[in-house]
Amino acid sequence: MTEFNFLVRSVREQDLDELERLSGLVYFINLPNNRDLLKEKIKKSVDSFKGTITDKFDREYIFVMEDLSNGKVIGTSMIIARHGSPDSPHMYFELKEKQKYSETIHAGFIHKVLSLKFESDGPTEIGGLVIDPSYRGHKLKLGRILSFSRFAFIKMKRRWFKDRVLSELMPPLSENGESLLWEALGRRFTNLSYQDADLLSRKNKEFITSLFPRGDIYTVLLSGEARDAIGKVGPDTEPVKHMLEKIGFKWKEHIDPFDGGPHFWADTDKITLVNQTKKYHLHRDTLKSRLAVRALASRFENGEFRCLQTPFELFRGKVLLPKTASELLELDGGADIYTLPLES
Repeated sequence: MTEFNFLVRSVREQDLDELERLSGLVYFINLPNNRDLLKEKIKKSVDSFKGTITDKFDREYIFVMEDLSNGKVIGTSMIIARHGSPDSPHMYFELKEKQKYSETIHAGFIHKVLSLKFESDGPTEIGGLVIDPSYRGHKLKLGRILSFSRFAFIKMKRRWFKDRVLSELMPPLSENGESLLWEALGRRFTNLSYQDADLLSRKNKEFITSLFPRGDIYTVLLSGEARDAIGKVGPDTEPVKHMLEKIGFKWKEHIDPFDGGPHFWADTDKITLVNQTKKYHLHRDTLKSRLAVRALASRFENGEFRCLQTPFELFRGKVLLPKTASELLELDGGADIYTLPLES
């Protein structure tokens, strides 16, 4: 397989079956394994890419990776333009330290406490990245291509996104796939399973604001297993964590109130991938050499996003691409193109 076999593009309504299959491979709140909900999400994404949703911060974008050799959708990822609004605020636990000291017994303690917070004008969120297991570990680093393409799109349409970007990472789960923090905390205040609470919170978060304690929750009162999971990521998520740190994201002691997974943040304009994505015109000549520097080349036209990895070369301020890449991106000579150089 060549790199031209794999195209990242905006989702289409006919991708529903494949997206449903991918959603069953991993649990993500933003990618529910529910056909009706997925159908709604695809429709919203199509309308978002077309710009028919008036409020740009109410848009959501789903990207898919297609194996062009067989027409199969083998991966997906997404961007939520704003995670947190007055009707559905962004919720998180803030992890802080509190010092306690007794003069009587001359002893002091430093406690970790959780405090529930809300944000009604939240950040842009990236998430929902899934790769078909049979394509994981591919020499072309398909997960990287699928992930990085989102940042190229953010640069292309910078005004459509907030000044901060959030990524919610999955924590370690129990052997039964349960959230350790939810079982120790959330279930006690709501009497709901993690999955039921997660599903309900997509449309109504009132039960959280009404039932969860508003004061500090001392983590020493939780089980050791639940405490150890706070702010940690599962083994499958470690590579994502390292990638985010490398491009400018940091953990700011915020965790998910449902599962305890860490929330990583970055200023949008300080993310290296956003900064390194540049706009050029396509040169009318084609690149013949396959040994040139590789980049993600992206195009957004008529409500459709297309991106692939390709050799490229700058020549007199314009980009030279192989003929195959130009054809797959549906580029004409002189068209605008965005490139993001890749490390080998």
